[in-house]
Amino acid sequence: MSASPHYFGIRHHGPGSARSLLRAFEALQPDCVLVEGPPEAEGVLSAVLAEGMQPPVALLSYCPDAPRQAVYHPFAEFSPEWQALRWGLTAGVPARFIDLPLVHGLAMEKAEQDAAAQEVAEPTSDIEKPESGDAPEPGDPLTWLAHAAGYADGESWWNHMVEERGDGEQLFVAISEAMTTLRAETPERHRSEADARREALREAHMRQCIRAAQKEGFVRIAVVCGAWHLGGLQAEVTAKADAALLKGLPKLKVNTTWVPWTYRHLARASGYGAGIASPGWYEHLWRSHDSAQPRAVGWLARVARLMRERDLDCSSAHLIEATRLADTLAALRDRPAPGLDELHEATRTVLTMGDDTVLRFIDDALVVGDRFGSVPPDVPTVPLQRDLEQQQKSLRLKPEATQKTLDLDLRQPNDLARSHLLHRLNLLDIPWGTLARIGRSARGTFHEIWTLQWQPEFALRLIEASRWGQTLPKAATARVAERCAEVQSLAELARLVDAVLLADLDEAVAAATQALQDRAALTGDAQQLLAALPALANVFRYGNVRQTDATLVAQVLDGLILRAAISLPLAGSALDDAAADTLRDQLLAGHAAVGLRQSEAQTEAWQRALQQLAAQHGAHALLQGVATRLLLDAGRWDTPQAAQALSLQLSAGAEPAKAAAWLDGFLNRNAVVLLHDAAVWQLVDDWLASLSEEHFVRVLPLVRRTFSLFEAAERRDLSQRASQGAAVATAVMAETTWDEARAVLPLPLLRQLLGVSA
Repeated sequence: MSASPHYFGIRHHGPGSARSLLRAFEALQPDCVLVEGPPEAEGVLSAVLAEGMQPPVALLSYCPDAPRQAVYHPFAEFSPEWQALRWGLTAGVPARFIDLPLVHGLAMEKAEQDAAAQEVAEPTSDIEKPESGDAPEPGDPLTWLAHAAGYADGESWWNHMVEERGDGEQLFVAISEAMTTLRAETPERHRSEADARREALREAHMRQCIRAAQKEGFVRIAVVCGAWHLGGLQAEVTAKADAALLKGLPKLKVNTTWVPWTYRHLARASGYGAGIASPGWYEHLWRSHDSAQPRAVGWLARVARLMRERDLDCSSAHLIEATRLADTLAALRDRPAPGLDELHEATRTVLTMGDDTVLRFIDDALVVGDRFGSVPPDVPTVPLQRDLEQQQKSLRLKPEATQKTLDLDLRQPNDLARSHLLHRLNLLDIPWGTLARIGRSARGTFHEIWTLQWQPEFALRLIEASRWGQTLPKAATARVAERCAEVQSLAELARLVDAVLLADLDEAVAAATQALQDRAALTGDAQQLLAALPALANVFRYGNVRQTDATLVAQVLDGLILRAAISLPLAGSALDDAAADTLRDQLLAGHAAVGLRQSEAQTEAWQRALQQLAAQHGAHALLQGVATRLLLDAGRWDTPQAAQALSLQLSAGAEPAKAAAWLDGFLNRNAVVLLHDAAVWQLVDDWLASLSEEHFVRVLPLVRRTFSLFEAAERRDLSQRASQGAAVATAVMAETTWDEARAVLPLPLLRQLLGVSA
């Protein structure tokens, strides 16, 4: 007669369940441990006892041919399954996973996704079929037990009865009786037929694995599973029926490895289905159980340390009173020791004086926690991930779960290499670092400010990216080549050229530059051409600051400027106000790009295009005003020419709306032009003074609209200058005489500071 298995119904990631489980194992001394989990992972179970294995960690199982078909199985130090595996491996008894193999589970998931995609592409009826996520969420089975015991919800009831106690082996008898009865008496909890079938398949396979262990002659078989499955695993179902149910399931190839995990991803707030509310608190329960120090004292001491690090008042007297209050609240609620609720209330009352804002960082740092696990270096992984790990080690860039600011000085070889690494990862859609766009990180400086935060799912993205290459440079280069074929916008291609130069990928630069040149040769769209100029001009102007060969893009940039100059006059015609406003922004950005290029031929072509636009009949008045202003600033037009254009556009015969649009473009929506340019001030002043009363009344509302875009302080300064009279308004700065011999003296020092060669 075969031995009866011993069932241990647990809650995933429950410290009380784990503690009671170890006590039960010490009493039972099982000769075989069967754990709910993916059988494909048995090949990497030996790593559980490895020196470098530090939970939280997760088993990552994925399909090599379709890496997006993947699933994680996380474990914390206090997870019952983790402790069961460690016990079995340490004792030298077989430890196995018995859940439905992922070769079937992922294959069924892929089939369901393909079917759903087919239904979306080819709807078969007028009634849209809701996705499984749209169905009502089933109630927590523990809620009925919690209500019967007088608790508000199943979470608090389970914490009080199981996780915060851990009474021992007899706990599992009570759990089994309660959950089996609950499952038999409560209504069906599945959200869909697919969910019900999946659960039936899982339990059928687990029963088959239990039978197989019995046939092998094991006597003391320990089965560790989710408490809900106890009723299904102990049901009277024949082996033949289970075999028939499991027959003919689809298959996919699956690989499994270990990856680091974080408490934030173990939390329910992350979207993890079996997540818990307070991983950090559960870790404290697990580690403080055998400590001589009461868990309430230890917890409040950690809260006090956190507050003092932020210069918040927290004395020893505060801690004593908070401990007493927590103990009193636990006694009033008939609890053996304070739980998280009691400690929170004591903290709020005594330590933070009712200030909930302090509790927020306590919740973030302690209740959830920022722990980041690690795995041994010899676990199976793809070459691309191994290459990244080696670079992280050599560059001293440790992946961390918390946000970290990294200020890189690009004159330092190690910092420059770090920058290349982070830019390459971004090209592979692995945003470990986010580059700041303000402050010292602006283009043209020697600094890059990065915000780093490693996410566990980056491990899967590395697996996906491995199809492009086995090293980061090769993978990023291949990915860029693929994107060049996908991207349609010239502006996006120009930004891609910028990105690959920052990543120091010569082959990718050549591919992206060629794609940009080919695409530009086929388009005459001025807006696309203008949108591509700023990124390329930045690369050309500031490339040497980052020690990249920016001359690779000079030819492309020159060609784009010439094509944009040819297309600009025609593009400015027959536009409505919204389209003109959009083109204005692109025109200004393109003008700045031409200035960065500093090429006589390109500047000449661009200024000729501005002249044509400013004088062209039918061009939008806003763009004509902008073009006139840019020509005046560049010295291409002198003051009399600008005054003539202003008089023409703002004459009594001009339509008020067009006149106001031209003035808006000419002033460039910037009061600084009027405040600091005496010539412009005089031009506008002379025009206003020359208006007749009737024309002035017609133009006034439109001029007021233009001036309303200025800041209040700027309008105040304009008023003060106007009140000072014409003498100040017409004052012109005296021409400055430079001593060239003295002016060049600081140049060697400036070149040394800026790292610019002579």
